[in-house]
Amino acid sequence: MAVTRFHGRVVALTVLIATAVVAILVVVSHVLLSRVTDADAHDLARTRAEAVAANVTTMGGRVVLTENSSEALDEVAWVYADGRLIDGNVPASVVERVEALAGSRRSQTAAVDNYLLYAQEVPIDGHHVMVIVRVNLTPYETSEQHSLTLSLILGGIAILLAGGVAHLVVRRALRVVHEMAALADDWGHHEPGRRFNLGVPRDEFGELGRTLDHLLERVDNALADERRLTDEIAHELRTPLTVLRGEAQLAQLSGEPVAPEAVLSEVDRLNAAISTILRAARARTDTGTRCDLRSAARQAIAGRAVEVAFPAKVEVAVAADVAVSLLSPLLENGLRHARSRVWINARIQGEAIVVDVLDDGPGFDPAEVDRVFEAGVTSGEGYGLGLPVVRRIAALAGVEVRAIADGRGHVEVMLPAAHAAT
Repeated sequence: MAVTRFHGRVVALTVLIATAVVAILVVVSHVLLSRVTDADAHDLARTRAEAVAANVTTMGGRVVLTENSSEALDEVAWVYADGRLIDGNVPASVVERVEALAGSRRSQTAAVDNYLLYAQEVPIDGHHVMVIVRVNLTPYETSEQHSLTLSLILGGIAILLAGGVAHLVVRRALRVVHEMAALADDWGHHEPGRRFNLGVPRDEFGELGRTLDHLLERVDNALADERRLTDEIAHELRTPLTVLRGEAQLAQLSGEPVAPEAVLSEVDRLNAAISTILRAARARTDTGTRCDLRSAARQAIAGRAVEVAFPAKVEVAVAADVAVSLLSPLLENGLRHARSRVWINARIQGEAIVVDVLDDGPGFDPAEVDRVFEAGVTSGEGYGLGLPVVRRIAALAGVEVRAIADGRGHVEVMLPAAHAAT
């Protein structure tokens, strides 16, 4: 339905534009033709008047015509000398207007009914001589009407052709778009690796193909991200479950009860993993909040042997549970690889608060430092699969986190500083 409405709007707009263009062209052509016909009528009147004036002369002190005019010319040309008609027959319908023109002393024109009257003064010493001619405008008006009718017919045909062409072109273009969209949708569900690969865009369809390729790439990345999330969840949950199962099997074999401390520890670890994953999924909705970084760090430490060096009070523009979810896996990773010491500090850097999580372990391999947050990437004793979860939470919360290869375990978390309320 949306495609149909778009198709109809494009055709309607094309017809509207074509109608406006045709209307302008018809009006302009009609105005130009009217001016041309008016100029032709005036030229004919002047030519006729000059032809009659050339035969006017004086003889014996009287104004006369050297040649007799034909009867046809008598009906369209008249000569007045000193206010008296000396040649021609003036129709009763125009006699008043003709006499008025004859009494004037300058060349001028006048329109009466469908006729053009033109008066021209003949320079003869001692006499006031005026030649007045009449030109029938009916042929000119008929020509203009025929031209206007023909222009309107041709304009209507042009409008219909424009609408038809727009209909065909838009329908064909939308069919191509629909087919490409259908293919992209099918590939996204069944073959996310397929691409149009149209090369450098040469037209709008090339740009559409490139856009759909980018969309398919994002779909493919989203599916891969979903698989990674599944792997992360499986790993985070499998480890404590394996320990619990081992404790239960050991107790079964030995006949002794399971130590509550071991069960509670692994249950806490399991609960922490689930909470972290849930926070990662909800991190995007936790915008517009703030928390005390020192308090969040204490929650993340949870009684573990970690040294803290924070300013007296520093607030960041993320939710407390997001900050805890970011720092807790980093601290656990540091404790796993530290030789004897893990510490955390915070410093102000412009509009951000930078938290450094450090340990005196072997640190990160410079060749792998850009990949330590990818699931399954290990080096030496490994970085721990909690780091991909950190990367996911950071990405969703708009926080930057990076590993630094400086000969020790060092992860830098850049949190946005919370501005003071106004």
